Amino acid sequence: MNRKFPLGLFLVLVLSLVLGACQPVTAPAGGIEAAAPAKLILATTTSTQDSGLLDVILPDFEQQANADVDVVAVGTGQALQLGTDCNADVVLVHARAREDEFMANGDGSRREDVMFNDFVILGPASDPAGIQGMTDAGAAMSLIAETQAPFISRGDDSGTHTKEKSVWKAAGIDPAGDWYISAGQGMGAVLTMANEQQAYTLSDRATYLARTLEGTELEILVEGDPVLFNPYGVMVVNPEKCTNVNADLANQFVDWIVSVPTQELIATFGQEEFGQSLFTPDSEAWRNK
Repeated sequence: MNRKFPLGLFLVLVLSLVLGACQPVTAPAGGIEAAAPAKLILATTTSTQDSGLLDVILPDFEQQANADVDVVAVGTGQALQLGTDCNADVVLVHARAREDEFMANGDGSRREDVMFNDFVILGPASDPAGIQGMTDAGAAMSLIAETQAPFISRGDDSGTHTKEKSVWKAAGIDPAGDWYISAGQGMGAVLTMANEQQAYTLSDRATYLARTLEGTELEILVEGDPVLFNPYGVMVVNPEKCTNVNADLANQFVDWIVSVPTQELIATFGQEEFGQSLFTPDSEAWRNK
């Protein structure tokens, strides 16, 4: 016997079937579900971020490790403090003496060399201090101070700021006056300020070259002094001191960044845009390959 449904009930049933078909399918109990990505907090310097290096290399690690890397890009001093305060899992910075202190204090459980580049003294093409072509960084800074040409300092306790202070100290100068401007900013912001004010500044080469793509008119005036060498190291925050640290993933990150395949990524970074590498690989695995 055929039963006829009232039209209203029929429409309700059809709508229910359509809506049911649109619902996501839930895996049955005991089914295999993809693991959620692990989280890694990387405290690092503004140069690794502003240069674009991390944007190029980190996706490889995230895919291999099924991890999301939260990058906190600040000055070296702040990055090290994040590690000391147990607010990071791994630290990538460029101030060797301070890295050694971090390890000696028990804040880190492992340190490895990663790469290096160099610092350069930048300034306007007009070069009022007359330092272009010099290879003695201290002598060049002395001329800047003598002429009181405007100089923009990071002033942020970063690795770059630490290097700048060491050059001033070697030159026997305590910079002060209206010509010396302490910005308290990252490298990108300082380059923008120096460009706008036609001032001198000290920069890592990688961030400077990356900024030339954005129109900076500053020029490299002094380079090549061994004192301007700029090595980078990576450290795992000590899990015995900081129990919240994801030490396994942090060590996996260190293994990855010092491995030959990742060092090759670092070696090629910048070659297409600038005809030169912005960083030179320097891990033990790379040196011994």
